[in-house]
Amino acid sequence: MSLALSTLLFEWRRYMAAVMALALSGLLVLAMTGVFIGIGKGFTATIERSGADVIVMQPGAKSLMGGPSGVPRRFIPLVYNHPEVVEIQPLDGAGGSFQSVKNVDPTMSQADRARQDAPRQQFVQSMVIDTTPGSVTIPTDYSTELVEALRQPYTVAVDETALPKLGVKLGERALYNGQTVTVVGVTRGYPNMMQATIVMSRDTLRMLGQADTGPRVGPLMVKLRHPANADRVAAEINAMGNGQWKAWTRQGLADANASAMFEEGILVIIIGGCVVLGTIIGVAITWQTLRGAIMANIKEFASLRALGVGMGSLNRIVLELSFWVGVVGVAAAIILTWLISLLAMANAVIIALPVSLLIIVGGGLIVIAMLSGLLSLGVLKNSQPADLLR
Repeated sequence: MSLALSTLLFEWRRYMAAVMALALSGLLVLAMTGVFIGIGKGFTATIERSGADVIVMQPGAKSLMGGPSGVPRRFIPLVYNHPEVVEIQPLDGAGGSFQSVKNVDPTMSQADRARQDAPRQQFVQSMVIDTTPGSVTIPTDYSTELVEALRQPYTVAVDETALPKLGVKLGERALYNGQTVTVVGVTRGYPNMMQATIVMSRDTLRMLGQADTGPRVGPLMVKLRHPANADRVAAEINAMGNGQWKAWTRQGLADANASAMFEEGILVIIIGGCVVLGTIIGVAITWQTLRGAIMANIKEFASLRALGVGMGSLNRIVLELSFWVGVVGVAAAIILTWLISLLAMANAVIIALPVSLLIIVGGGLIVIAMLSGLLSLGVLKNSQPADLLR
């Protein structure tokens, strides 16, 4: 075991402030970035958790959040020409006013009710699934019981994050565009951070008069006979389309959606501010902590110089010590962020932590620790062997 690592293990209390400064700096960046990525995943969770292996959108669409992504209805039989395709369903949806029946006074006229209850109405988006068993539009985490419940006419499911906003509970009725629907399911993991969303079957949407029967439909959800061939099949479908559409694998579209989140200027400013603030805090506290720890051990360093150890070797010891402080700080940051994500998940908030984000932030924390070590090297000039005689 090296001298630097031994020093950190046996005198860990002296370096705890530096470790916690790095951990909290990492937590700030990881948590803020993870929340924004989680918001994006909340918007696209229905597709990312569906049974679709390939999603076909118009060629100009760079993500689900990058503008219109629908295609002409006539593309459906053309995509079916590929021998690997076994099912295609368009992603359908609509929107409308939503109001709990508890807020409706049956004795009032419809006009008076509309005027009085307008503030209580919420605009919601509606997402559609096909309730045929194993359908490509059914998210993989939907239970059989939920799908069976949604198969009944005029039934909807609401995510738990939207229940307080919409003022409904499981089993209660509500008005959607003036027609009565029943909340038969509550989903989890589909946070409605901004716009409330309800889920219904395609048949219910048709009975509500909002089915898309026009020449254009939403993105095409494609199920393959062999899902492992999704990359190859997506490329072949693109070749078949000759530029008329863009076929994505489910993972490729998920990555594009995550990248699209960071194209928003305000998000870049917020995350950039957190990075700058975290760097300043990390460098300042880590530098002062390392400097104080070296000063506390100045006689030990002077003893090493008296034994013939050169300044270059002492500098390497300090830099190695800084490196190990950074490694421990990275581990602490990841553990703290993981604990925060569990707390957030318990409150229906997603904090996404992709491996690439952990690598980037972890590398940055180690660089901060090494920079703090470099700034602390000047203290070693006080480690004069003659001081041992005082």
